[in-house]
Amino acid sequence: MCIKWLVSTQRCNMRTNIVIDDKLMADALSITGFQTKKEAVEEGLKALIRLKKQADIRKLRGSLEWSGDIDEMRTGK
Repeated sequence: MCIKWLVSTQRCNMRTNIVIDDKLMADALSITGFQTKKEAVEEGLKALIRLKKQADIRKLRGSLEWSGDIDEMRTGK
């Protein structure tokens, strides 16, 4: 059984009805400890965006030039 519910974002007040698998949502709430479905969905979207940005950055590997002292940067000396 799936449920329909309302998602509201703070930035643009977008509202949408979505159908999410009950087991998937229950697992997400249980694993994360979030109290609301909204929290779980918003954090899931943030994680998805973060992963996509990381993948885009990895595509640049080997194509950028860098110079500096990594040990100095790490120690601040």
